Amino acid sequence: MATVALLVVSNTFMTFAWYGHLKHGSWPLWLAIFVSWGIALGEYCFQVPANRLGYGQFTGYQLKIIQEAITLVVFVGFAAFYLGEPLRWNYVGSFACILGAVVFAFWGRAS
Repeated sequence: MATVALLVVSNTFMTFAWYGHLKHGSWPLWLAIFVSWGIALGEYCFQVPANRLGYGQFTGYQLKIIQEAITLVVFVGFAAFYLGEPLRWNYVGSFACILGAVVFAFWGRAS
């Protein structure tokens, strides 16, 4: 569970690094890049330990798939609450397909 918790924190940082500047379209591009890189440093401080702790318990492939699924969950909250964008039915369908990929990635995994 520590791996998943660290990945959630990591992805929260990265979502703000990648998309947070969209609310600040008046910023010069260089400032958006500089601020994004600063936020991304926080992401690495959680991502690297998450992968170190999780590797062995999960395969590299599984870690990546977990990370991508968490990214989508974090982004849904970010888009709704920070950007104020509605969640449409086709986005939900797309996320369900990706959740199916997570299920397939762990199919037959020994406990």
